[in-house]
Amino acid sequence: MKILILEHPRISSATRFNDIANAPLWSCLLAGYAASALLAAGHEAEIIDAQKNRWNFQKTKKEIIRTAPSLLSINAIYFWEHTDKFFDFLTELRAAGYLGHINLFGFFPTLAWNPILKHSQPVDSIATGEPEHILVELADRLQLKKAWQDIPGLAHKTDGRVKYNGFRKPKKNPDLFPFPVRNDDAGETATILASRGCYNACSFCPVPSFYNNGPLWRGRTPSNILTEISQLYNQGRREFYFIDPNFVGPGIKGRQRIFNLAEQLQKIDITYGIETRPNDLNDTIMAALVSSGLKSLLLGIESGSSDILDGMGKHSSRTISENAIEICRLAGLEPEVGFLMFVPDSRIEDIERNFSFLKQNMLLDRLDRTVNLLSHYQIVLMGTPGYQLFKNRGILVQKGSLGFEADILYRSRRVKWLRDVMVEVCRYILKIMSEKTSPVYWKKSDQKKHFTVNNFIVNLFYDVLQQAKREKNLPSAAILAVDLKKDLNNLLRRNRDG
Repeated sequence: MKILILEHPRISSATRFNDIANAPLWSCLLAGYAASALLAAGHEAEIIDAQKNRWNFQKTKKEIIRTAPSLLSINAIYFWEHTDKFFDFLTELRAAGYLGHINLFGFFPTLAWNPILKHSQPVDSIATGEPEHILVELADRLQLKKAWQDIPGLAHKTDGRVKYNGFRKPKKNPDLFPFPVRNDDAGETATILASRGCYNACSFCPVPSFYNNGPLWRGRTPSNILTEISQLYNQGRREFYFIDPNFVGPGIKGRQRIFNLAEQLQKIDITYGIETRPNDLNDTIMAALVSSGLKSLLLGIESGSSDILDGMGKHSSRTISENAIEICRLAGLEPEVGFLMFVPDSRIEDIERNFSFLKQNMLLDRLDRTVNLLSHYQIVLMGTPGYQLFKNRGILVQKGSLGFEADILYRSRRVKWLRDVMVEVCRYILKIMSEKTSPVYWKKSDQKKHFTVNNFIVNLFYDVLQQAKREKNLPSAAILAVDLKKDLNNLLRRNRDG
């Protein structure tokens, strides 16, 4: 039985081009893990990466019809306002004569299995949570022409009704998963998943809901990780990025594991990056990581306001974040920062605390980072704790045909106004930075021009924040943003001429 694992085409969003919250980073290895599990179980499986091949949906449809797999399993990604085109593609695929079983897996279908099955007639089943064992069991049943509808963790339609077989408990030992099939190039940074899940459950994050409907973290052993890295090293790989939502892991055991892993990594000449929570860092862990090749690090700080951190269920604090930043810098690393300047429950005082946190910790001195930190806002997706919380409070407005994404009624109209102004201006700057002819094109080394625009946006944020505080009748955010973009264009013109 032929099985095709598909990475489907995506279409860039005009307004969300810089937002990466639609899927956790480790989604990029989901198809590879699914394929490796099926191959290890003796099935004939291959991956087609239509996104990497730059195929459109029409080309992808023709390829599927040509290969005619018995099972088409798709890592379904939510891609903002264009997501309906994916479901149109499935409908067109059926209309073109494809008769095989269509299965979806991944973060998006796991969190939205019910509306997807109600909305999309062509979908036969959805593997919720970790897909590997579900897909192997599904393939076994289909190959033997046995009933598959009772597989744990599977959602499906029977007699026109959506049914769900319940949550499938994740496997305890992640070392038992075969290494993922890879379709990336040898010259690219290799992604590694050294652990699964997170021991926390932040309100905005889909990771706990995907794995366990709550906190769950499982780390691979250092020896198992080193075996995979060594195989890639022998293929010429030297740069790696750990795509774990939480690299270090909980408690004393989590830290000891990192010391052991760092000791193993010192045996080979590689560089790597990680993402972790600020409360998991200390001087000794950082020293061990840097000595083993750590070159980049992202801290999930999210806010400089204790009230907002508590509301997110972050279990962190401003002091912890500041200590983590200092630890990174003392070790010679400039951290990147995950940050939500605006969340629905923010008050103006919270925005002031965020702004002061960023300034005091010298995080607003590089243009590409500044425009992101001053404009990021909480994106609320179905299945996350925040989505349900806001829905229960009656302030959630579903968007799109599935309601997977939602707008939230902000607690403060002043914060909402400030958000709308800054998001529009910062997105405009990000677009300009992607244009090769721009004086602030992100690859250009003219730091003076970058510095000038950086100061412009920092001062602008302060001025608009003060306006939000003092004025009773705030002007239209859209009209003000137009005027501010004109000011920015004049500054860029002077920069270009200068």
